[in-house]
Amino acid sequence: MRVATPVAGLAPWPRAALPSGLAPATALLRSHLLHRIRPDGTVRSPCHSRVLESALLLALLDRTGLYPGPRRRLAAYLSLHCDASDPLDRLLARAALHHPPEPARPVDVEDFLARSPHFTGPRKRALLSAVLLLLNAAPAEGLSEEISAEAFSLHGLHTWARVQVTAVKTILAHARGHHPPDSDLALLASTQQPGTVWEANLLIHLSVLHALLPVPGHSALLNQGVRTALQHQRPDGGIPFIRDEDTWVTATSGTALHAAGATAPVVDLIARRLVALQHPGGGWSYTDGVQLTDVDCTSVAIEVLHLAGPHTYRAPIRRALGTLHALQDKEGGFPTYLAGAPSEACMTAAAANAYGTQNPSLHHEVDRALGYLVSQQRPDGSFPPDWSSSRLHTVCRAVLAAARHPRTPHSPAQRIISRAQNLLADSQNTDGGWGQQNGDPSDALSTAYALTALSTHHTPGPATRGAAYLLTQQRSDGSMASIPDSIGPRPFCFTVPALADVFSLLALGHLTRRLAPAPGADTRGDQREPVTDPPADGPTRLVGQSRPTLRFSGLHLTE
Repeated sequence: MRVATPVAGLAPWPRAALPSGLAPATALLRSHLLHRIRPDGTVRSPCHSRVLESALLLALLDRTGLYPGPRRRLAAYLSLHCDASDPLDRLLARAALHHPPEPARPVDVEDFLARSPHFTGPRKRALLSAVLLLLNAAPAEGLSEEISAEAFSLHGLHTWARVQVTAVKTILAHARGHHPPDSDLALLASTQQPGTVWEANLLIHLSVLHALLPVPGHSALLNQGVRTALQHQRPDGGIPFIRDEDTWVTATSGTALHAAGATAPVVDLIARRLVALQHPGGGWSYTDGVQLTDVDCTSVAIEVLHLAGPHTYRAPIRRALGTLHALQDKEGGFPTYLAGAPSEACMTAAAANAYGTQNPSLHHEVDRALGYLVSQQRPDGSFPPDWSSSRLHTVCRAVLAAARHPRTPHSPAQRIISRAQNLLADSQNTDGGWGQQNGDPSDALSTAYALTALSTHHTPGPATRGAAYLLTQQRSDGSMASIPDSIGPRPFCFTVPALADVFSLLALGHLTRRLAPAPGADTRGDQREPVTDPPADGPTRLVGQSRPTLRFSGLHLTE
């Protein structure tokens, strides 16, 4: 996701091509994100509450009679979602509160499941069936068909999916009057440790508790598990999907801050935090304390370490690249978690961007990755569903990977970029922004993805109007207003508030780097436009200024 210098060998755009407010908006947003950095380099952004987990916890409290105070707060949170715009949220909230369903506004199950990759379909159908069963919700249209045995196969699944599938299988077995195997119950019980949410995943934690609830002898475990879940109850009374994904937010913030002109010590502080979080095998997880690593976090962490200093961080970069190498399949694609699992376009684009930091000896891996991306790109320029509800997320990542590669006629890189540009041109809304899917209202995150991709274009084109729209979504404190687009488990959406800031800053940084230098500016060395901050802004400076002291909540760093 990083910006190359010079930007992919492209000629600069005229400074008048983009809104005059671009520089101050970028500085304000950068300042806002800088103030999120903790002294250890982590960018904190806890997840917001979600209806799914809140409803499951309320059902547990109702069945166990535990903790009436927190129950009232949960119920108050869910009552606010009984008329939510999302039909599944409405159904779950009303069911958890024992309100009658709305027959005139049913959930379109097939449309919902189509938002996740095809290979996950049977498992997601089973999960949705189990949730509706636990909440005594009226069966949604499309779930009445038999759940296939494929939904419960553990073959090739990573640890999270193995536990989630086992919990779902156990819940459905109880409903049919069957006794689950002791080995399944042992696996579920092994995830429960007092005060700890296994892999920081509240959905799995609550699913396990529901699966063990009918099994005699687990009352102490259930009591402690509910108490642990309540430690994560948010101020609004709800429960989030996961505790946070601070490692992912920290890594993406590193690329965004670098793109937007943050000083080297800022990027180095983030890089040193990432090195401390690197797993012995070379990869990174989405947050600290989680054992399962993934291609996305690992790939972006490689980019940050490269930006902070390819020689300084040579050893951790080499270990991380080894992790990626072990995951690439024979077609050139990358899965999210485990070798042998189905490859995905978004993960492949992420890995290609990471490989692109290296010398030409690794270009063969990039060639293979781009070949896989071409095979997955649809005629309209989009890709299959990924970990975002915006189709432009993978488009953005794929274009960045392709733009760093030679664009010979009819090459994979050229085909990826051409199709993506056509999609972006055809799907821009009249207000200048882009929505998550065709015809959707504009939002800041989707627009940020589009603008980042368009920054690799030869001419400003639709980026001019898109940048103007994005600036209208900035709040007075510098942050960005946007609907959420993170998904987990697919296709359930959740909110990590900082990501709108991160990807908007990344887009503004990419756009800024395409502008011609200001008249009289020193164009030696770094070829980006230096963006100044308001005087009150803390740890940021122009490249080439004297050695400042950086302050992060009392932490002092000298460049």
